Amino acid sequence: MDALFPEAPSAVDWGLDRMDAALAELGDPHRRYRCLHVGGTNGKGSVASTWASVLQRDGRRTGLYTSPHLCSFRERIMVDGKPVSDARLHAAATRLRPLATALRMSFFEATTLLALTVFAEEEVDAACIEVGLGGRLDATNVIRPEVCAITNVALDHQDYLGDTLKEIAGEKAGIIKPGVPVATAESRPAVLNVLRARAAEVGAPLHRLEPWEDITGLQLGPRRTRFAVRTAGGELLELETPLPGAHQATNAALAVRALQLLSRPPSREAIAAGVAGVQWPGRGQIHRLGDHLFVFDVAHNVAGVEALVRVLGNLTPPRPLVLLAGILGDKDWSRMLPPLVDLADHVVFTVPSSAPAGRSWDPRAVAARVSRGTPIEVEDEVGAALRRATSCAPAGTVVVTGSCFTVGDVLLLLGLSPFESADPIPRH
Repeated sequence: MDALFPEAPSAVDWGLDRMDAALAELGDPHRRYRCLHVGGTNGKGSVASTWASVLQRDGRRTGLYTSPHLCSFRERIMVDGKPVSDARLHAAATRLRPLATALRMSFFEATTLLALTVFAEEEVDAACIEVGLGGRLDATNVIRPEVCAITNVALDHQDYLGDTLKEIAGEKAGIIKPGVPVATAESRPAVLNVLRARAAEVGAPLHRLEPWEDITGLQLGPRRTRFAVRTAGGELLELETPLPGAHQATNAALAVRALQLLSRPPSREAIAAGVAGVQWPGRGQIHRLGDHLFVFDVAHNVAGVEALVRVLGNLTPPRPLVLLAGILGDKDWSRMLPPLVDLADHVVFTVPSSAPAGRSWDPRAVAARVSRGTPIEVEDEVGAALRRATSCAPAGTVVVTGSCFTVGDVLLLLGLSPFESADPIPRH
């Protein structure tokens, strides 16, 4: 990553002026293709990747921009389901670097500029763009989408977005644009009122997906989720996603609802094939290696942990179950960890090597606070933590979670990088 924009600061610096100026200087490359924009606290990457999978199967050359990545920076910028080549990214970054430096763009702004430019050079028909943080002042909010979606709102990143759901919802609602239809799966009145107010203010049609009414026939399996979703026209679409959990049925159904709001919606066949073929690793991902069953999930906030607990309950994984967790220091670990510790027979805490500087946690202090009778050990180095976790789970299950950084580090150690063709850009 540092090889692309070595001088770019990593700190959040709110505002869209730098993005607007850079894109104008480049001739507004982000206006050369249609865009779909998704924000929310959890599930936005699942929605964006489902969009891309469907649109690709509908015959459209499709870009996908998500963050953060698991194992390779190139996962962030995909075209037709594959990471953009190392050579393409380096060439584009070399051209963009002087402009990004002159404007003092942050790293995320520079990489967003890179993605929007590369999509134009790759001549995509549509780009599926995931919000990085918040929405209103996020670097991605310079696009003019044909449709947008807001998955849900939960407490996360309070230091940037506000201390209450209402405040956070206001930031998420900032991606709603004049006249652009918006779909949401949020159902709590306090949040919905904020979304409705923003939509009414700018004249954007708001479409609600009500999971308890619009999703039926839910069948949960360890490697797939089957369900039927009621479309805006009242018909039922029977679908299957490889992403496990009821929350992934909601994410897929929201993606479908938003796609049907496009001026040229994808065919039913493309929707079914795209939902079934989506690839979004590290989200309830199950992999067996030898005698061990691994479950990888990037749950990094309370809502994400709650979803993971439900997935594990449906999975009934073989025992013993060992939790291998590494969490960033600014996360709400006091609420995240107890439900997972209660499920485990043994716990190993670690510090992901790829975590951003200054955001590391103190696993020993945390272990003393969350110990509830389950044995907890600390191995600072991820490789040692992985060895210890597997040794404590003979013929059992290792659940790797806590952040994208922890899951990514372990996937790399196990040789399970999700896109093996990815040639290396330095990971951090």
